[in-house]
Amino acid sequence: MREVAGLAGVSITTVSHVVNETRSVAGSTRDRVLKAIEETGYTGDAIARSLVTGGTKSLGLAVSLESHPYFAELIAAIEAEATAAGYTLVLIDTRESAESEQAAVRVLRSRRVDGVLLTPTSGSAALPELRRLGVPTVLVDRLVVAKDLDQVGPENVQATSSLVTHVAELGHRRIGLVTGAPGLATTDERVLGYRLGLGRAGLAWDEDVVRTSLGPMLGSVTAVVVGGHQALVGVLREARARNVRIGSDLALVAYDEVEWAELVDPPLTALAQPVEEIGRTAVRLLLSRISEPERTPETIRLAPELRHRSSCGCR
Repeated sequence: MREVAGLAGVSITTVSHVVNETRSVAGSTRDRVLKAIEETGYTGDAIARSLVTGGTKSLGLAVSLESHPYFAELIAAIEAEATAAGYTLVLIDTRESAESEQAAVRVLRSRRVDGVLLTPTSGSAALPELRRLGVPTVLVDRLVVAKDLDQVGPENVQATSSLVTHVAELGHRRIGLVTGAPGLATTDERVLGYRLGLGRAGLAWDEDVVRTSLGPMLGSVTAVVVGGHQALVGVLREARARNVRIGSDLALVAYDEVEWAELVDPPLTALAQPVEEIGRTAVRLLLSRISEPERTPETIRLAPELRHRSSCGCR
């Protein structure tokens, strides 16, 4: 900082104000300081600064990078919102494992992040630790039954119910469900929504047509609700292998829009999650928690949008 100050012809205090944005500095002075910073390659010591300020201006994100392609879009939205607020995002892969999740969160804590955004794994090991230590935390995408945590994710129950209702209104009476990965909150909620949709359509629950793959129910259903991206890929692959024509032999609707939904034949009727809004809302909730630790926790559910195409049998 002394070298930067000498090159710019200003005091070290002025350099500090420019770097940390702690006080307004005249435009010409600021430009000289920024030019000197560029020439010297100066960068601040975030860890050292955190010992003085009590914060690193960084947020941690622990999420599985292998479980869903839409997480890339979610991460981008979170990073954009964090950057706009003056924070750096530290990303750790939980590898869809409770043990890896706990290790990831401990790495984030060792980096002195100001708060944690977490997409919990099944049987999350990190969540109890974050609660016990009072780390500002927001759950993203996969929500839990809790009144003491900030959470934001998609609405799953009513949305899945609407998919069942749609195919029931087309005359289907035997509607199956291919679920997402077992043990996840999103899977449980979509199964609940499926049951709700059956009830609304006056149809009976049959556990024989609730499976993690399409094969066991072929021949006994005329329509299928698919509960997630990975399940959808499996269903389409199996339907092709068995020469089942989607949209005519079997009506299909899915929870989770995919970027190639309009490229397959027939194009897929699917619910598109408001991914960007989820990501940005999560960051805002976390920043509010950091600045107001005693604030009443919020759970925010954002409704997906139906992209109506023809895999359901509609024109």
